Amino acid sequence: MATTATPIVEDVPAPSSTRRERTGWYFYDWAMSAFSTTVITVFLGPFLTTVTKLAAGCELGADTCSGYVYPLGIKVAAGSYFPYLVSLSVFLTVFVLPVVGAVADRSAHKKRLLAAMAFIGAGATVGMLFVTGDRYLLGGALFLVANIAFGAGVVVYNSFLPLLGGPDDRDGISSRGWALGYLGGGLLLAVNLVAVTMLGEEGNDQRTLDLARWSIVSAGLWWAVFTLVPLRWLREHPTAVALAGLRNRRGNPLTDGFRQLGRTLRQLKAYPLTLFFLLAFLVYNDGIQTVIALASQYGTEELRLGQSTLIVTILLVQFLAFGGALLLGALAKRIGAWKTVLLSLVLWTGVILAAFRLPAESPLPFMALGAAIGLVLGGSQALSRSLFSQLIPAGREGEYYGFYEISDKGTSWLGPLAFGLVFQLANSYRVGLVSLLIFFVVGFVLLLAVPMRRAILAAGNTPPRVL
Repeated sequence: MATTATPIVEDVPAPSSTRRERTGWYFYDWAMSAFSTTVITVFLGPFLTTVTKLAAGCELGADTCSGYVYPLGIKVAAGSYFPYLVSLSVFLTVFVLPVVGAVADRSAHKKRLLAAMAFIGAGATVGMLFVTGDRYLLGGALFLVANIAFGAGVVVYNSFLPLLGGPDDRDGISSRGWALGYLGGGLLLAVNLVAVTMLGEEGNDQRTLDLARWSIVSAGLWWAVFTLVPLRWLREHPTAVALAGLRNRRGNPLTDGFRQLGRTLRQLKAYPLTLFFLLAFLVYNDGIQTVIALASQYGTEELRLGQSTLIVTILLVQFLAFGGALLLGALAKRIGAWKTVLLSLVLWTGVILAAFRLPAESPLPFMALGAAIGLVLGGSQALSRSLFSQLIPAGREGEYYGFYEISDKGTSWLGPLAFGLVFQLANSYRVGLVSLLIFFVVGFVLLLAVPMRRAILAAGNTPPRVL
């Protein structure tokens, strides 16, 4: 199955970076994670759904509403508007991310591209301030821009990782970045939840809506302000191709990026083991993302838990994921990232089985399970990212992380689809949850089948001492 391919850039010096530069890189995770937690996880869905219901003629605070809106003349149930937007953003992201990655590899000014994506996304998020009354179309458009820019920024951000340290350093660098992201995202979310709790008024739905809007805006401001740190402390790491273009003063990074992307798509078959790793990641990460997305629904619908329990559990997951990322990062230094990720998938399997047996109306066991998720969540994601950095041909970091981000976000509908189909057949959230075991079991088997050392050598890279 394996073939040894010649890397695109030869005689690449061992990557190195200063502590200041690595800290700057970590801070972009701190900056952007506020969008994931405050906006996507908690506030935007209910906020935009309420605005859409108002546009459909529903009264604010109404428990049920069967109204419709007509974006671009298409009849859409008010409650379906936000899920459809999420699907559309994922669809568009699949086309945007590899192009952004290719442009990043061809540009000698990668930080400018990171700044553009961050400030476009943050600006669109702050623009939610103007989504008042029934302006659901404005809210939908701003969300599409913000979410696509967020994904594109992640691609550029991740493409710095292989350039900040050698093969033995990347697990630790990735884990610290992921840990700081969970800490930053959790901190702003905690502040917003406290503000909503203290400033909200019972029965005043308009005030609740306004507080949600300002919470979303705060995430955009947080994202923009803290992005200034990596823009100041990170150094440019242009590829040899980008430097050649700069010296010759010819070519355009955008058009060259499109051409390079076409060449890469044709040459992907030269790195079958890298693709096989992506397949394994696609499967088990889909299970992880589905657990994250459906945990609140499982808690409310099946376990009949209150909103306060869910809020505490969300915060618990965020802050424990900080320690979990560092803990698994330290373990990877001893036994290797590949073995640590495999171990994390075994732990995820245990989480699913424990969730199936959780008693209803019992907050403490649910919180304990949330704590377990937090400990394993950050590490499994951070180490998957650093493992993939070993499988990228030199000079193509942006492009390959574009494909990686598609595997991360672009296929995250498979798990929810399986969950939904099983629930529809069995009419049980518990059975639906157990159906997710297939993603962790199959993902484990696929990852176990990847000969990591041979895959790293096939990409033209030096394997770390411990895998």
